[in-house]
Amino acid sequence: MGAPCWLNLTAHDLDAAERFYGAVLGWTFQRGGEEREYSVGRLGEVPVAGIAAVAAELSVGVAWTAFFAVDDADETVARIRERGGTVGVGPVAYPPHGRAALATDREGALFGVWEGRTQTRWHVGEHTAPAWLELHTRDAFEAAVFYGEVLRWADGGPGSFEVSYEQDKVVLRREGEAVARLNSGPVEAASAQPQLRPRWLVRFRVPDPEAAAAAVVEHGGLIVPGGDWGGVRGPEVAGERRAVAVRDPEGALFTLEAAEDGKD
Repeated sequence: MGAPCWLNLTAHDLDAAERFYGAVLGWTFQRGGEEREYSVGRLGEVPVAGIAAVAAELSVGVAWTAFFAVDDADETVARIRERGGTVGVGPVAYPPHGRAALATDREGALFGVWEGRTQTRWHVGEHTAPAWLELHTRDAFEAAVFYGEVLRWADGGPGSFEVSYEQDKVVLRREGEAVARLNSGPVEAASAQPQLRPRWLVRFRVPDPEAAAAAVVEHGGLIVPGGDWGGVRGPEVAGERRAVAVRDPEGALFTLEAAEDGKD
């Protein structure tokens, strides 16, 4: 438990979001049953992420959110509050699949927890996964303590993680493979520069970041100048990797990163 398990985008215009991410990331989409305001993006036959439509008048922020798998959402929510985080929503039941909650850590970075089964056949951050995660925060070590306690990262049970301090960053590993990275850096909660706000950044792996970035602009998004504060180095490789931070047409921030050869 405690592994990144799902990615979700809140958007005001579901049709427009499908067109944009289809063009940029090559996804196809499936809307399930009566949930016409929720779409699952697929890469080939594999579910990658969900897109949820919310009414613009609700003033809900358009953003990508990473969800972490937990055994018990109620117990996890209690630990979040005990350790100084804030629970904004839930736990809410999504029958028959599971229960979810949205929270922010002590610095204000948004994340979700999920109790139940997931649609993915891969784990976020795995070597072959189409995405991995990076946290930008004031103090990566302090954040690692918070998330480690909340999500039971190193409790010694099956599937536990190794949390290591590597080159001024905290790296979360499972069986030696990095699945997420926590970066220390300057933080300004109200800054107009997205790279200075505490957040979990979703980094999508694509065969050609430059071509994908061109598609971002062509379909109404924009490039974020200086937005890739974590550099262009993935946590699981030693070599340099091309990456660029972008926003979709409604403002959601994410990063395009070069996939490893044969892993796109």
